[in-house]
Amino acid sequence: MTDEIVEMDVLAETDNFAIWRSKEEEGVLYHVELGGVTLHLTSEEWEELAVLVKSAD
Repeated sequence: MTDEIVEMDVLAETDNFAIWRSKEEEGVLYHVELGGVTLHLTSEEWEELAVLVKSAD
């Protein structure tokens, strides 16, 4: 087991939700925390989700 320090870049945060990104070996991952559920998305998946959410507004 390796003790890795993951750099977190918090992009947005409210009392109940948060979005942050981290640099991983395979690239940048976006983490969307929704209460007790966290989505882990690649850059491509994140961009698609952002377009989806913007179009729903």
